[in-house]
Amino acid sequence: MKHFITLADLPNFDATLDLAMSLKKDPIQMDTIGRGKTLGLLFFNPSLRTRLSTQKAAQNLGLPTMVMNFSQESWALEFEDGTKMSGLRSEHVREAAAVVSQYCDMVAIRAFATLSDKEKDEAEIVLRSFAKYATVPIINMESATAHPLQALADAITIKEHLPKHKPKVVLTWAPHPKALPHAVGNSFTKMMAHMEADFVIAHPQGYALNPEITADVKCVTNQEEALEGADFVYTKNWCSYEHYGQILRTDEKWMVTPEKMELTNNGKFMHCLPIRRNIVASDGVLDNSNSLVIEQSHNRIYSAQAILTQLLKNG
Repeated sequence: MKHFITLADLPNFDATLDLAMSLKKDPIQMDTIGRGKTLGLLFFNPSLRTRLSTQKAAQNLGLPTMVMNFSQESWALEFEDGTKMSGLRSEHVREAAAVVSQYCDMVAIRAFATLSDKEKDEAEIVLRSFAKYATVPIINMESATAHPLQALADAITIKEHLPKHKPKVVLTWAPHPKALPHAVGNSFTKMMAHMEADFVIAHPQGYALNPEITADVKCVTNQEEALEGADFVYTKNWCSYEHYGQILRTDEKWMVTPEKMELTNNGKFMHCLPIRRNIVASDGVLDNSNSLVIEQSHNRIYSAQAILTQLLKNG
């Protein structure tokens, strides 16, 4: 594995999942593997769980970290090749990536979608540019279209709570006052392709995810129908893909409530956080004993640690 930008970069998904769960049982079993190495964390967008869990994962491996918030602490970067840099951007990614590669043995990057230009967002310009010009591995801490570290943490969480039967897993859209990207929904959908489960996506009309990603997935526009008998309910908002970046509806009809959870098979509730209470899901859902949201955030440590471990073993 040269870089970890999407789940497809994993040489073996199941082996990675097993490694993450082994590391959770004994987080410091490889606490010297990172000795003499440095992990750089570059943030173009805010973070709580991703920053702290990745730093904790590195600490468990004896791997020092350096953190830079590009929105506040760095020169504005230019990513287009051949451009005349006469505007506000003072440094090109060619030099920035080369310089960071001298200081760090791996670089993890967080850079959200703009939600204004679908083509540019799907090109993943920030991560792909660093991967092109850096001489060290690049790790995705959430990009315009993918959040693979979250998806791995979600896989750990589901596996830890598997029923004895083949589970039904539902990814359901929920309302939100802001337009949100598709990264979590995309990566969760791709992750579920590796899990033995009946997987359903529920969303209102106009909110289908990228059809190339959901081509083999059952998608419905009736939330209650989807929730019937579900063992896991993963709730997440995303903006329209067809009408890219737009909010087509803001009503509360799709908010997850205790009444909706009663349709499930004593279903577990999941969300990547942060979550807007009583907008995306009600207090009664989040504060219920079936809510796994805190466990998911804990498992972020071990999803990151499994990726760092594999890259360190690769040299």
